[in-house]
Amino acid sequence: MLSRTTIALLLFASTAVGAASTRIAPEVVPHPTAMFLASLSGDGRQQVTFKAAAMGTHFFFEEPAGVMVYAYDGRDYRRQTFLKGYTLSKAIKKYRD
Repeated sequence: MLSRTTIALLLFASTAVGAASTRIAPEVVPHPTAMFLASLSGDGRQQVTFKAAAMGTHFFFEEPAGVMVYAYDGRDYRRQTFLKGYTLSKAIKKYRD
């Protein structure tokens, strides 16, 4: 289930780079991904902006408080650690070195 979520997050993050007038929402969103995104925005009560990236066997999800790091176990990405106070670029650099 988490792998579908990460794929959707990567899709959202990668398409957000396009022009502002271009639609970035995918044609199909798996139910678990839709529920996850709805919960992020408090069912629409607040606007959400996030960054996400993947490198090797790790997936990074930046939040205001830091970066959650997930490790790929051959099937899904599982939570590995939370890097408090990190930015996405700093977390990626930590795992690249």
